[in-house]
Amino acid sequence: MTMPWKLICKQEDLVEGAGVAAMLNGEQVAIFYVPESDNKIFAIGNWDPIGKANVLSRGLVAHLQNQWVVASPLYKQHYELSSGQCLEEDIKVPHWQAKLEGGDVFIAAY
Repeated sequence: MTMPWKLICKQEDLVEGAGVAAMLNGEQVAIFYVPESDNKIFAIGNWDPIGKANVLSRGLVAHLQNQWVVASPLYKQHYELSSGQCLEEDIKVPHWQAKLEGGDVFIAAY
């Protein structure tokens, strides 16, 4: 089965080592561009379930416990960019496969 990829933005819309918010099927998604990682592009839900706000795209990106993570700007929990799993709590935010192809950023919209 071929994965349905959706063009979400251009690479030039992204900020290296940081996140931006985008809309995917009516849901806010936080897109992170981390060029030094293997994946380069990550996509997780923008909603912080602890802080109860769409803010994860504004969090600080870091490499922690051998994982790329974002620290929520509200209460500082760390969410793995590859899975959406919170390191401090038994909470997970949605995550999507993402890729960079010829200057275009795609998210698997399944």
